[in-house]
Amino acid sequence: MQYITLNNDVKMPAEGLGTFLMSPADAEMATLNALRAGFRHIDTANGYYNEAGVARGIRRSGIPREQIFVSTKLWPSGYTRAAEHIDKTLARMGLDYIDMLILHQPCGDYLAAWKAMEEAYKAGKIRALGLSNFPEAKMPRSSRRPRSSHSW
Repeated sequence: MQYITLNNDVKMPAEGLGTFLMSPADAEMATLNALRAGFRHIDTANGYYNEAGVARGIRRSGIPREQIFVSTKLWPSGYTRAAEHIDKTLARMGLDYIDMLILHQPCGDYLAAWKAMEEAYKAGKIRALGLSNFPEAKMPRSSRRPRSSHSW
């Protein structure tokens, strides 16, 4: 399996299962089957309404949690209460941490959401932060890094 080393040295599997448009039951079975087939990265989102299904698939797999990279996303409707939404995602998925939490898109109060994500990262609830659908001009300052030899 190939890995990408993120700028904070977290290793992320280069390939994974995306669960967009899957029902919770379908996400559960797809997650279970993907993990049995050797995948170790599962991606979901609060706005997909299938995080609990993904979590059930992870538990059913019997694979130790630390061997599975879980990414999920905050939906814009949760940006104003991002800290609460992060905790709800952890509870819904039955996880102690999320490997990568992604800010879904640059609308609403996304800068407040980013700050809440940074706090959750510092608290150990999140191992890595990410952005989705962001043009560089809208990226939070602390997410930008100098161009270097590191991979994203």
